[in-house]
This record gives sequence, C-alpha cells and structure tokens, in this order.
Amino acid sequence: MSHQDVSALRALIEQAQAHVESLRRASRDHPGVRRLVNDLDRLAIDVDEVAGTAVVPAPTPPAEPVPVPDTPYAPDFWHGADDEGVGGYRPFYR
Repeated sequence: MSHQDVSALRALIEQAQAHVESLRRASRDHPGVRRLVNDLDRLAIDVDEVAGTAVVPAPTPPAEPVPVPDTPYAPDFWHGADDEGVGGYRPFYR
C-alpha cells in the first residue's frame, strides 16, 4: 500500500467520520449510528495496522502475587458478620 493510498484512505475515513458525527448529533444516539462510529474507528485502526503505523501498547508486567497467610484469623475479626446462605447471624442458637 503506497503512502498516497494510505493518505487518501485516511482522508476518506475522516470525511465519513465527520458525516457520521453529524448524523449522531441529529439522531440522538441511534444504535445504527453508534455502530457506524465504531466501524469507522475500526477502519482507521486497520489502516494504521496495514500501513505499519499502528501504535502497539506496551505489555503490562504481571501482577505481584499477594501472600495469604495460613494462620487462622482472630475470632473478633468475624464478630457481627453474617453467614451468607445460612440465614444470617443469630447470637443464640437453641
């Protein structure tokens, strides 16, 4: 794909985006217009990818593992907590 082809295609996409934006303002968020906006955004991304000018996001480093101790929690930690699915907290069982 030549530089002229890429430039012409980008100009056409920008024109179409301007027209779709006018439709969006007039249609008050019509689902079809939202899809057109999305489609044109995707076309612009695809043109950048084909032209080799796409921005590649930097990989995110893996999250640090959080150690969870094997020791039991203090009994007062659970004071006032409900047992979900068991019917709630009842201080006096009969």
